[in-house]
Amino acid sequence: MWKLCFCLPFLLLDIGVAKASASIYLPSQTDADGSSNPVCSSPDPNLNHRPVIGILSHPGDGASGRLSNDTTSTYIAASYVKFAEAGGARVIPLIYNEPEDFLFKKLELVNGVIFTGGWAKKYEYFDMVTKIFKKALERNDAGEHFPIYGICLGFELMSIIVSQDRGILQRFDAEDNASSLQFVENVNIEGTLFQRFPPELLRKLSTDCLVMQKHRWGITPEKFKANHALSSFFEIVTTCIDENSKTYVSTVKAKKYPITGFQWHPEKNAFEWGSSQIPHSADAIQVTQYAASYLVSEARKSLNRPSSEKVLKNLIYNYKPTYCGYAGKGYDEVYLFTQPRSRL
Repeated sequence: MWKLCFCLPFLLLDIGVAKASASIYLPSQTDADGSSNPVCSSPDPNLNHRPVIGILSHPGDGASGRLSNDTTSTYIAASYVKFAEAGGARVIPLIYNEPEDFLFKKLELVNGVIFTGGWAKKYEYFDMVTKIFKKALERNDAGEHFPIYGICLGFELMSIIVSQDRGILQRFDAEDNASSLQFVENVNIEGTLFQRFPPELLRKLSTDCLVMQKHRWGITPEKFKANHALSSFFEIVTTCIDENSKTYVSTVKAKKYPITGFQWHPEKNAFEWGSSQIPHSADAIQVTQYAASYLVSEARKSLNRPSSEKVLKNLIYNYKPTYCGYAGKGYDEVYLFTQPRSRL
């Protein structure tokens, strides 16, 4: 009697599995004569399978002065580095205040760029973002596929550069909350970072709070469309609603170039823990992974193949991240640059 009670559920489970998997076969199960041998196909020679992403550093220490009070300090949150690595790329830090000729030589070593979140919108930092952005356009115009991810501040700065209007940004209340993404009606996601998202994850993006917001600035769809330069350069893919029910543009894709702008943080879900609002569900982690994969898949289309020696000498691995998450807020780790250096 007891034996029957214990075994029956497993028997029913086995029957259910057999029925559910009746049409699923392993390759070896479909090879009737057993004559085929495993073959490793050659990598696509038209793709770069060793892509490198450049990440521009931001002024400060990333920890409100807790790590360094050196006014020349700059940093990159380690989450952006991990984000690029999660997609299958290596990273070279582009230290914004190092000698310009050094920085531009480093730019020649990478296959794409990330402009990170932060606060700096003026002076030398804005000037450097502008120069890198224009060089990226030039490289694309010359035939090289060179992607850019502008995240949060990065998107805001690209919007200012393209619109040529420093007053284009508006205030929003989205400083520390997770949200959904609302896709623009009839938008074509082919050629966007969402193109490989599974249908179920796309649906959940519109209904569940799977993306992290950490910003005070943005642009309403109406103001975005009213600016001819912006609406000619970018296509709006998604919008979001802030804490005061005000709608802002949250994802854009350049019409002519491999450039994506985020008014949300694709890197935080998997790699930041300083806020209890950051979503860490399995679906949220998938959002990070697919967004990282898309960036690197675009970078693989770049056929820029610099000297391996120069790349190795300038990789982020030459620096050590600093843990700053003990404060229970902000970034968990940052790469801190107090003495800009180039190994070229």
